[in-house]
Amino acid sequence: MIASTRLVVPLSEVPPGERAWVHSFHAGRVIENRLASLGFTPGVAVEIVQNYGRGPLIVTVRGTRVALGRGEAAKILVERSEQDDDQIS
Repeated sequence: MIASTRLVVPLSEVPPGERAWVHSFHAGRVIENRLASLGFTPGVAVEIVQNYGRGPLIVTVRGTRVALGRGEAAKILVERSEQDDDQIS
């Protein structure tokens, strides 16, 4: 049986090529408004295009590529899908 769980992590920790969904923000109102104006709202899918572990991230949100500073990306909490292939007997 394949079980799927959701992990909530900062966007800055998601590797390139992976898709995640915006869960919430850990930021003040000004930054939340800026992120919302860029298309980051709870439930929206985000695909990580570039994340080298330092420097800016490039993500695709609502069909648009957006560059985010690492500090901004750390304030966006996303849900990652993790598949567990263990069989239950």
